[in-house]
Amino acid sequence: MRKKMLATGLAILTTFAVSAEAHDFKAGTIEIKHPWSKVAPPVAPVLGGYLTIVNTGSEPDRLLGGTSVIAGRVEIHESKTENGVAKMRPLKEGLVIGPGETVKLEPGGSAHIMFVKPSKRPAAGEKFAGTLMFEKAGVVNVEFAVQAMSEQPQKVEDHQAH
Repeated sequence: MRKKMLATGLAILTTFAVSAEAHDFKAGTIEIKHPWSKVAPPVAPVLGGYLTIVNTGSEPDRLLGGTSVIAGRVEIHESKTENGVAKMRPLKEGLVIGPGETVKLEPGGSAHIMFVKPSKRPAAGEKFAGTLMFEKAGVVNVEFAVQAMSEQPQKVEDHQAH
């Protein structure tokens, strides 16, 4: 009985720890899972932002851009390789999230958020405020968790508990 109680207590603490680390946001039919950024070198002219967007609705929405307390501008960027050359460019028309679609903005992926001309470079473990602007869902206030370069972000599955 004592072992069972100990196992149950550990399971509850583990679930709480994962839930406390996870931070998700929602506006209308748009869900934003675990916004995060890497620690940046002191001279970096930009910082990358990453997250997962889920559109639970029946119509597409579009991520148009955003703002942040740590950057002069926030842009949505696309990365692609053309003729063996990696290129990055702002998506001036935004990023479409189709109905029922999940879009991951991740390091090495095809899209990410770019914090241009950062005025601050938060340390690992810190968080910073930002907003994301969607065509239909509107403005969504979010908080980006800063993770060390070697840290892997939490998997989206970790967020299923709430």
